[in-house]
Amino acid sequence: MKTKTPWLFILFWLFVSFLTLFPIYWLFVISVKPAVELFSTPEVLLTKVYWQNYIDVLNDATLRRYMMNSLIISSCNALLCTLLGFLACYALSRFDLGGKESIFFWTITNRMAPPAVFLLPLFLLLTQVYKIGDFSLADTRTGMILVYCTFNLPFAIWTLRPTVDGIPKELDEAAYVDGASPFKVITEVVFPLARPGLAVTLILTWVFAWNEYLLAATLTNFNARTLTTGLSEYVTTTGTEWGIMAAISVFTLIPALIVFSLVQRHIVAGLTFGAVKG
Repeated sequence: MKTKTPWLFILFWLFVSFLTLFPIYWLFVISVKPAVELFSTPEVLLTKVYWQNYIDVLNDATLRRYMMNSLIISSCNALLCTLLGFLACYALSRFDLGGKESIFFWTITNRMAPPAVFLLPLFLLLTQVYKIGDFSLADTRTGMILVYCTFNLPFAIWTLRPTVDGIPKELDEAAYVDGASPFKVITEVVFPLARPGLAVTLILTWVFAWNEYLLAATLTNFNARTLTTGLSEYVTTTGTEWGIMAAISVFTLIPALIVFSLVQRHIVAGLTFGAVKG
């Protein structure tokens, strides 16, 4: 027997959806208006579209470099954190390590602290400790990938642990009986079963690295500067270029939407995998 959905429930979610999506729509409206119209009476509905802001962004070689930096840093950081987090969770789940619960809790303490606390030590590490001759990790993509691991790797471990714990150890034992090596057990038994959780961890760590501003603004100068930090360059003493900033913001949304659309079917499964054990 089918039950009818209450109209009040539908109206409530329509209202929530409107509140969620309207800022994105308004961002697009600002991005397709010339500077003169931005300070006049605002029009909610678009009557004409001004694409020059997007053309200026695409023609700016510096912004293209910032976008490439963001893509490389976010993608490499997400892959590295997901891989290392998976291996760490496998070790915590399968091996009888003394004090592993304390180790597990210790990993998340880096995520609890505000990023501003780590600015000075990270800056000294990149410019002094890891310096070899004239080479240092400061203002490099590699340096920023490692910096983001400080915060995203603990999150990856906490996200993946329920997934790995939910995979029965008997499957490992059966594979060992069949003559599989530890490497094959990890890659051919545990890893495929953990794909939903890995997909969720990958997308969340990617988004965290893609959206991060404070560390990128402090620890980079030009070579490894990201797209989010490029927004601040349009706030000057002579004025703020709102149309260009809005166009850049729209560009920052597009890769995140693409990544979400590719792995959305794994998100619910990954977040609930391992929550209930038989």
